[in-house]
Amino acid sequence: MGRRRRGARVQARPGTARHTGLTAQELTVARLARRSMSNREIARELVLSVKTIEYHLGNAYTKLGINSRMGLITKLDEES
Repeated sequence: MGRRRRGARVQARPGTARHTGLTAQELTVARLARRSMSNREIARELVLSVKTIEYHLGNAYTKLGINSRMGLITKLDEES
């Protein structure tokens, strides 16, 4: 029962997703990317496709006004 089913919605912790403007799934993917995980590793961890990870990261980049993982790391560090 502890495993999430494919495409399951992730609930954000209070205040986190709203604070960054990201959805819960975008925030989860961004945090894993921040830990230097590749898109493939993130996909494996969340049981999603690599394309879905790319989609969520692309949305996160747009919402945060960045265009690289370094920008993502910097932005998430500022938000915490």
